[in-house]
Amino acid sequence: MRHTLSVMVMNHPGVLARVAGLFSRRGYNIDSVAVGKTEDPEVSRMTIVVDAEDEMTLEQITKQLYKLIDVIKINDITSTERVERELVLIKVSATSANRPEILQIVDIFRARVVDVSEKALIVEATGTQDKIEALIAMLKPFGLKELVRTGKVAMVRAGARQG
Repeated sequence: MRHTLSVMVMNHPGVLARVAGLFSRRGYNIDSVAVGKTEDPEVSRMTIVVDAEDEMTLEQITKQLYKLIDVIKINDITSTERVERELVLIKVSATSANRPEILQIVDIFRARVVDVSEKALIVEATGTQDKIEALIAMLKPFGLKELVRTGKVAMVRAGARQG
C-alpha cells in the first residue's frame, strides 16, 4: 500500500541525502519526494510517498526516520483528509494542424501553455496524480518530447483530524 508521509525536518544541508540514504540502505523505494521550506525558515517539510507492504514495514520506516537527528515529526497522512497536488511540465509536439486539438485538451484539464514554438508547446498542469496521468495519456498520441514532474505535495485539510 502506498503511504504519504509528512516529515518535518531541520532545514540543514544534507538532510535529504541522509533520508534518501536511509531508504536506500534499508531497501525501501521512494515513489516520490518533495521538499521545501515551511512557514518557519528553520524547518522543511518532506512529503514522501512510499510503498509499504504492511504496517510493520511502515512502522520500521518511521522508527528509522526518527533515528535521524534532523527529523522533528512524522505524520502518516494517508488516511487523513488532505489536499494533494503534483506539478508537471510537458513538451508536446505541435503542428499547425494539431495545435487546436492540443489547446482544447489543455483547456479541458485547466492546464496552461507556458511556452510555444513552431514545432512544440510546453504545457504546465497541477492536480492530483490521477489528473496528471490522464493529461499525459491524452497528450501522448501527439508525441511527448519531454516530461518533468514534481513529487506529490500534500497538506492536511483545515479542521481535519489526524489519525
